[in-house]
Amino acid sequence: MLSWLARMASACWKPVRRYVRMNKDDSNDGDSSLGDSLLWSRDLEKHSLGEFSFAVVQANEVIEDQSQVETGQSATFVGVYDGHGGPEASRYICDNLFLHLVRIARENGTISEDVLRRAFSATEDGFLTLVRRTCGIKPLIAAIGSCCLVGAIWKGTLYVANLGDSRAVIGSLGRFNKIIAEQLTRDHNASMEEVRQELRSRHPDDSHIVVMKHGVWRIKGIIQVSRSIGDAYLKRPEFSLDPSFPRFHLPEPIRRPVLTSEPSVCTRVLQPNDKFIIFASDGLWEHMTNQEAAEIVYKYPRTGIAKRLLKAALNVAARKREMRYDDLKKVEKGVRRFFHDDITVVVIFIDQELLGKKISVPEMSVRGFSDTVGQSNFNVLQGLM
Repeated sequence: MLSWLARMASACWKPVRRYVRMNKDDSNDGDSSLGDSLLWSRDLEKHSLGEFSFAVVQANEVIEDQSQVETGQSATFVGVYDGHGGPEASRYICDNLFLHLVRIARENGTISEDVLRRAFSATEDGFLTLVRRTCGIKPLIAAIGSCCLVGAIWKGTLYVANLGDSRAVIGSLGRFNKIIAEQLTRDHNASMEEVRQELRSRHPDDSHIVVMKHGVWRIKGIIQVSRSIGDAYLKRPEFSLDPSFPRFHLPEPIRRPVLTSEPSVCTRVLQPNDKFIIFASDGLWEHMTNQEAAEIVYKYPRTGIAKRLLKAALNVAARKREMRYDDLKKVEKGVRRFFHDDITVVVIFIDQELLGKKISVPEMSVRGFSDTVGQSNFNVLQGLM
C-alpha cells in the first residue's frame, strides 16, 4: 500500500506543492540556505571514549523514531527505537529500557550480554502489561511495536543488542588507511532469505508464515520485521484483534508467538583500528550502503557528521522522486512519508588514547528530536569494577 502511495505522490509532485510550507524565498529554486524544520541535530558532544554526533529527521505525522544517548564517566549508551503502527512502543522503550539496564547492571555488578537480554525482556514485559491495561479502551495498541537497537560501551568493550532492522556499523582502519565498514547487527526482516527460513523452521505447520504481498515479503502477510518490542497481537492469543481491524486481522488465532523479542547480541573488545560506530534506523540504510556511510564519516569533519549522513540519505531519497533536497525539505510531515521514513543517526567516535583515563565527561542524557537534555543515571555505575 505504501509503495503505491509513494508512486502516486511522485507522479503528482506538482499538486503536492500545495501542501508544502511556502515562504517569500520559495521561488528561488537554487536557494539551499532554507532550513529543514523537520530535522534536528546535536553536532558534537563528549562521551567517555571520545565524541558523538546525533541527528533525526521526521517524516510521519507523529514521529515514530525515538532515541537517546546516555553518557557517564565510565560508560556510554545509545538507543535507537524505530516504532511502527504508532509512537507508543518506541516512547515506552525510550523511557524504560535504559533504566532497566542500569538497575540490572547494578544488581550484577557489570554490563554483559545477559544484562542486555534481561533489560530487553523487562521492557517487553512492561509494555505488554501496558497493552493489557489499555487495550479495552484502545484495542489498536496491540498492533503497535518497535524495533530496538542498543549499544553500550563499558570498560573498553562494546555490547550491541538488536531487534528488527535498525543497524549498527563499525568503521575500522584497514590497509593503506582505507576505512572498512563491518555490520555488527543482523537485520531481522522477512526480505532476507535467512529470516524467512528461520520463520519457516519455527512454524513448519504454517504455510502462510511468510507471504509475498505487493512485491514485499511479509510475516503473515502483515509485517516485515520478525523481532520487536510490542506487536502483542502477533505474540499472544489474548491480544488478537477482531475483523473490524482488517489490516491486522489474522485468519485464525495464533497458536504460538509469530514474532519474538529475543535480541541478537554481540560483544566486541574495541581495537586500536576501530574508529567509530554508526547506529541508525533503517531509514538511513534504505538509501545508502554500510560502506558509503562509513566513508562519509571517515572523510568529513566530526562536527555535524550525523546530520551530514542524514542529508546524504535525503538527497538520495529526493533524487529517487526526481526532486532536489531543497524541494523535499519544504514538504510537510505526513506527506513527507511518501518520500522517506523517520530517520535517526548516532555516530560514536572512539578515541583509543582515552581508554583507561579519567577525563571530565558530562553525565548527560540526550533525547533525539525532542531535544531534551538532563542528568544521566549512568552515574550509579561509577563504583562498579
